[in-house]
Amino acid sequence: MKRYLPWIALIAAASIPLWLHDPYILNAFITTGIFIIAAMSLNLLLGYTGQLNLGQVAFFGIGAYTSALVSLGFDVELIGGIRVVHEPWPVWTGLLIGIVVSAFCGYIVGKLSFRVRGAYFVIVTISFAEVVRLVALNWVELTQGPLALTSIPPVTLGLPGLGYYDFFSKQSYFYLVLGVLAISYIIISRLVNSRTGRAMVALKENESLAVSVGIDVTSYLVLAAVVSAGIAGAAGGLYAHYLKIIDPDVFLFLYTVTMVIMVVTGGKGTLAGPVVGGLIFGFIPVFSRSFVGPELQWIIYGVFMIVIVFVLPEGIVPAIEKWFASKDKSRMPESTQAQVQDAS
Repeated sequence: MKRYLPWIALIAAASIPLWLHDPYILNAFITTGIFIIAAMSLNLLLGYTGQLNLGQVAFFGIGAYTSALVSLGFDVELIGGIRVVHEPWPVWTGLLIGIVVSAFCGYIVGKLSFRVRGAYFVIVTISFAEVVRLVALNWVELTQGPLALTSIPPVTLGLPGLGYYDFFSKQSYFYLVLGVLAISYIIISRLVNSRTGRAMVALKENESLAVSVGIDVTSYLVLAAVVSAGIAGAAGGLYAHYLKIIDPDVFLFLYTVTMVIMVVTGGKGTLAGPVVGGLIFGFIPVFSRSFVGPELQWIIYGVFMIVIVFVLPEGIVPAIEKWFASKDKSRMPESTQAQVQDAS
């Protein structure tokens, strides 16, 4: 039954636009889905390799800006008077290039930052995110700086002669986000359940022991960083083409904090954790808005997060899994329970 739960959840999610016609709630589902994708990318590093990357928002923003600029076109002058003129390309091309550029940046940052550990790694990732934010803020000729990139086109898919389809409505964009979320889930699932994923978990559990049995620490961590950055870049591209406007605020540290909250409360190191945590903390402000003011909304948000961390320190999903495991164990005959205990 457990193996079919993701498919059941996917089918249930796909039915939402069929019966939900409130544009405000549908908008909340879309933005929450985008940040769930970003949280899933962070979970690959934090949950499966044990590396706390507080600069994950950098790859989110790089994907957003790259996809937007490829779709809009640009004309900039580089060092030495060299002028680069880029004509607008199809939006789907911008999304793919945004993923590739984000993944490449993840490779560079991984190669440099995984030489250090602990607080030093955290400082390197935060510094990288701040540098990228300052570049976006000050390179006005390319990014428009604080004036923002505007009129970003909607995502369009199609082939010449067969017609094109614009993901302009909220219903269509919901399915686009859901599709990218499902693909990201499958990629991460296949990775963590492979030999490579087991090596990543071994690094998190006991790095010294993993090295002693021949696991190449840097290679596996860099691979995780590349996949994580690419998925975060996909989320950023979806975010830019949904809002149709992007500015340097996309690199705010608050977005990284949001991803961390989704991962930790949902259950780091689990595939469903970021999804569950994302849905809860994506919709707390939405539901509380109907009966309290803006100040109390964030108080409720913070109190709810603290309660989950104290009551369920491992996260919601691991707690649910343990509860079901205990229920199954209680139904076993005493002789079988004794055998399970002896085996463990």
